[in-house]
Amino acid sequence: MKLSIGIVGLPNVGKSTLFNSLTKNQVEARNYPFCTIDPNVGVVNVPDNRLEPLAKAVKTEKIIPAVVEFIDIAGIVKDAHKGEGLGNQFLANIRECDAIAEVVRIFENPDVLHVEGAVNPTSDMDTISMELIFADLQTVDKAISRTEKLSKTNPKQAEKELVVLKKVKQWLEDGKPARTLLSQKGFDPFENEEKGLNPLGELNLLTAKPHIYIFNVNENEAANPKLPKTNEDYVVISAKLEQDLQDLDEAEQKEYLEELGLKDTGLDRLIREAYEILGLITYFTAGEMEVRAWTIKKGWTAPKAAGEIHTDFEKGFISADVVNWKDLAELGWTGAKEKGKVRAEGKDYITKDGDVMVFKFNVSK
Repeated sequence: MKLSIGIVGLPNVGKSTLFNSLTKNQVEARNYPFCTIDPNVGVVNVPDNRLEPLAKAVKTEKIIPAVVEFIDIAGIVKDAHKGEGLGNQFLANIRECDAIAEVVRIFENPDVLHVEGAVNPTSDMDTISMELIFADLQTVDKAISRTEKLSKTNPKQAEKELVVLKKVKQWLEDGKPARTLLSQKGFDPFENEEKGLNPLGELNLLTAKPHIYIFNVNENEAANPKLPKTNEDYVVISAKLEQDLQDLDEAEQKEYLEELGLKDTGLDRLIREAYEILGLITYFTAGEMEVRAWTIKKGWTAPKAAGEIHTDFEKGFISADVVNWKDLAELGWTGAKEKGKVRAEGKDYITKDGDVMVFKFNVSK
């Protein structure tokens, strides 16, 4: 599965500069609002230091890492839901993303204009949050109206759906994103999904998506920044620093990061955070042809993991030979089998992060 992350924020907070640095693309990044109009898309390899040892162990030079798709979405301003700025143009782009990464400007720079006239991270965060909430309220109101009209033909289903929809509406009206309601104990809008009762499934609410703040700081503050208070997930990145790193080789990057008190790049930290909040893990396939990383959800069974390669693998699944990546990297396939590190797993096996798997299947099933 391909992970897609939408990069959002107010104009001139460093979205496009960050996007350029993460994806090594060169899109417009200038000092005026709405520089980005159409969304820019960039595909980035997921950094994974397990791939090269595996490739050496199975004697292949072909490595295919997992990828993340970053989408640089037009800047959002106050009252965007009413048509201000670019209006609702950004909404469809965000809805297509698995997660939202909101860039919040922390850095001070008199040469870079702020759309509100002054840098105020808390106010900026509130502006974006409310615009997404207002957009979701419009979506929920339309859903309530549709469901009420259908109540004559299926009153029982409509009644159950309206209970959920109205609870979500009240939550949004209280200024709280839908994801915080979905995490509440005892609230499960999908409990009757198998009966066709999933009133939120097709709405694709913006505030229900996993959300990561990217606090964009000055490069000299990246290791010890002053941040606004938040209960949400976040990473600290200096878009300017990430841009400077692009001109350095790997050894120079490492040395520069160490001088600043940092262990890794902003890209590494952002992808790790995204994997964590989305509940994603990586398994591998490894042989003489190639070593490849596959992104799947935590808790997926071996057949479902196999389905990421091809649907026939899942449909005709028989079993999987499984070995931990460290054992394979150290011993190779022959040595791992001789040491009893390779085991056969069936349909109920839950795939673990770092598993290397060989699937056996029958396409005639």
